[in-house]
Amino acid sequence: MNRSKRPASQAIGAPFSLSQPAAPKPGEGGRERAGVKESRLNEGHSAIPEGERSDTATRLPNPFLLVTLHSIVEPLVLSQFFSTSQPLEVELGCGDASFLVDLAQRHPEKNFIGVERLLGRITKLDRKGRRAALANLRGVRIESSYFLQYLLPPHSAHAIHVYFPDPWPKKRHHKNRLINERFPALAAAALVPGGKVYLRTDDPPYFAQMTEVFDAAKQFRISETPAELAGLLTDFEKEFSARGIKTLRAAYQTMD
Repeated sequence: MNRSKRPASQAIGAPFSLSQPAAPKPGEGGRERAGVKESRLNEGHSAIPEGERSDTATRLPNPFLLVTLHSIVEPLVLSQFFSTSQPLEVELGCGDASFLVDLAQRHPEKNFIGVERLLGRITKLDRKGRRAALANLRGVRIESSYFLQYLLPPHSAHAIHVYFPDPWPKKRHHKNRLINERFPALAAAALVPGGKVYLRTDDPPYFAQMTEVFDAAKQFRISETPAELAGLLTDFEKEFSARGIKTLRAAYQTMD
């Protein structure tokens, strides 16, 4: 498997510059199909096609689903982005947003935030969500780890989804992994009591690390992935399944 096509780094640290498009670092290009280029939309523009504006825009409280970050040091005020206060779920590294859009359509009684560093991917969330007239979906373009640590309000999320993050297979790069020794504590701080973390990967060594750090975290206990959720596949997962690559899953729940 060509690991060079994984998403860009999601390690805990500073976010990308908000004044420039977030380009992958050398060797960390987004996992795109051959010949498909990232969208070059300028940041701050959702670029709604003329033919889509009137109908979809009038049905949504906010015609643009991408959150404008006026500060990267203060937690988000969720009431500014969702017209209805209801349980929140977050996907860190939402890819092309096919999974999250499907989940949001199935559960209008919940709010969802997709976090993605790559501009071409997060604009897909905006486009797909507006086409489906989803008022319960928003997208944030920033590093997943930074969002979790600094921007997601404490004890605000009922679930955190992390699916197929970059495995950083070389040992010297393991420090860049999103799921590391610090992640469970950050997740616990963001989750409500009884909140859950859902994990998926195709990489056995990374899966072993994921389960090791969560099994050792006193804030969590082992849980299960509901059948409905397991049946919703991400863009990467569909490709892997077609190639006979097994998905490894785990779920953990915070102590009440």
